[in-house]
Amino acid sequence: MSLLVTGSIATDHLMSFGGRFSDSLVVDQLDKLSVSFLVDDLEVRRGGCAANIAFGLGCLGLRPVLVGAVGEDFVDYRSWLERHNVDCGSVHVSPTRHTARFVCTTDSTMAQFASFYAGAMSEARDIELTPIGRRVGDIDYVLVGPNDPEAMRRHTAECRERGYAFLADPSQQLAFGDGELIRDLVDGAAILFSNEYEAALTEQKTGWSAEQVLARVGTWVVTLGAEGVRVDRRDEKSIVVQAVPEIEKVEPTGVGDAFRAGFLAAMAWGLGLERAAQLGCLLAVYVVERVGTQEYTLHRATFLDRFAETYGAPAAAEVGAHVRTPRP
Repeated sequence: MSLLVTGSIATDHLMSFGGRFSDSLVVDQLDKLSVSFLVDDLEVRRGGCAANIAFGLGCLGLRPVLVGAVGEDFVDYRSWLERHNVDCGSVHVSPTRHTARFVCTTDSTMAQFASFYAGAMSEARDIELTPIGRRVGDIDYVLVGPNDPEAMRRHTAECRERGYAFLADPSQQLAFGDGELIRDLVDGAAILFSNEYEAALTEQKTGWSAEQVLARVGTWVVTLGAEGVRVDRRDEKSIVVQAVPEIEKVEPTGVGDAFRAGFLAAMAWGLGLERAAQLGCLLAVYVVERVGTQEYTLHRATFLDRFAETYGAPAAAEVGAHVRTPRP
């Protein structure tokens, strides 16, 4: 299967604040907001939604094609991804801009303040998918992840024109995009990914009800945090999958990306929606237990044991027939 993962490629600057942001916010003074927080630590990690998803797919034994724009400072990051089975041959390198930066502070309740510098990502709008298809072979799916808005619009339009099945994952861009953009990105998707808040925002900004969204997409996957995930299809009963209990909740950045990687891997293996949601939940928990979005290592036996503990031995055996990790 040729799976193109389009979206942001970035460096994450992750900080932790020991208190609660809410203790420093005065509700009736938010229009005059000016606060600072003394953080406890700083971690600089590889990130970006598309790169995180591609990394997760590579760790499970697939070879995704990463599509995005970076700066000339991407050399070490490229080597890291390629060592983890990611095809970086279609990553555009800007001669003038730095790779994007994500700066995020997380408090003790897992609330976050974040900023994103696009940098070279703005040049992703110049990337055409069809030449990539000629390089890697037939394109089975294109995930259109959060990216330069015009790049997202271009990739989605090209998928419609060329008949490529696309997976819509607007995520962070929902907060900035208007209804017209979001409708363009969602309509006709084989799968739409969102969390609960993003699902409500999608309905609000598009003016579509949940039923109207489902009439336009094949499958709507909504992550529910600690409650797991819900998979909806038109005129079908929802599939609800419980989350995998975490050993320790450390940092939530990148959890949704890992979920998507697990879900897409199961889809590539021809497994059903329930198994896809379960595999996504398991991979997601590996991220929340660490600082950094690509800092986990999968050991096949441990990975499958943990799957079995939550979802049962038969389900683990079904997934285990496909999982290929770097460690036995």
